[in-house]
Amino acid sequence: MKKYLTWALGAFVVFYLLTSPSGAARVVHNALGSLASAGNSLSRFVNAL
Repeated sequence: MKKYLTWALGAFVVFYLLTSPSGAARVVHNALGSLASAGNSLSRFVNAL
C-alpha cells in the first residue's frame, strides 16, 4: 500500500509541475524563502549566545 501511495504522490507532483509551472515555482520560492528565514533566525540566535 505504501508503495502505491508513493507512486501516486509522485504522479501528482509530475502532473502539477506540467499543468501549473508558475504555481510550482511559487511553491518552491516560498519554501526556499522559509528556509532562508529559518537560517537567518538560527544565525541571530547563535550570535546572541
